[in-house]
Amino acid sequence: MSQSWSGGAAAVAALTFDVDAETPVLARGRRYADHVSTMSHQAYGPDVGVPRILGLLDELEVPATFFLPGWVAEQRPGLAASIVERGHEVAHHSYSHRPPTSLTGQEERDDFERALAVFDAQGIEVRGHRAALWEATVRTPELIAEHGLLYDSSLMGDDRPYLLRPGGVVELPVHWSLDDWEQYAYLPQPDIGSVIESPRKVLELWKAELDGMRFYRCLFTLCLHPFLSGRPGRLMAVRELIEYAQSCGDVSFARCRDIALRARADDALPVRPVAVPDVGRDVYPD
Repeated sequence: MSQSWSGGAAAVAALTFDVDAETPVLARGRRYADHVSTMSHQAYGPDVGVPRILGLLDELEVPATFFLPGWVAEQRPGLAASIVERGHEVAHHSYSHRPPTSLTGQEERDDFERALAVFDAQGIEVRGHRAALWEATVRTPELIAEHGLLYDSSLMGDDRPYLLRPGGVVELPVHWSLDDWEQYAYLPQPDIGSVIESPRKVLELWKAELDGMRFYRCLFTLCLHPFLSGRPGRLMAVRELIEYAQSCGDVSFARCRDIALRARADDALPVRPVAVPDVGRDVYPD
């Protein structure tokens, strides 16, 4: 199969880190700001997890993409720059981490543009976007295109890059099976998950997905959260996964923006427009 976006690799690995910090909890309600243990659990991500992750990436010499909510970048002014200085990419992950599906059209626009303003003020160029909780709306791709971003990484319509319209935004697809949230997320309040898996089981799952994607020549988009996978035993599993991929000899690592640039130049890239099904209320009531 000819696909120039992969640069000849059997699989391309995009290591992505959603540096959500406190935002997923605060998006459930401002009252959680008073839950000091919960806030410390979330702050661990940018304060401890990110430096540890950057050290690992330096050691193994692999690039990555860090998706930051604008609020997180605003609260920690040097964070985005510290990532870019190490050769990695910072990308747009909303301002407040409220899912677009919970917002009106104007609220989604305001949140989107507020994040862009934060990155612009900090001198951080962002080329890509990921919706909070991956809950994009039909409006989201238009916002991305309107503001000149290159790619989105929120949808699941393929396991290779595709275009959301001819010549338009590149989609770098994701999937729940390659997200550490489903494996490790747990808090008593608010309920963000209830299972804490063994890193050995998670490593087995991700290696199996990587092997399948090598066979089918796919994009392996791994989504990690520093407050989860920055924990020592879990990060050791990430290390082993990266080292396994490197040992295969046919897996390349790239920042999302670089994959999207290659994909944009690939004449064979499929177009999969965002479409809303015609759903009758007589069959599927609200």
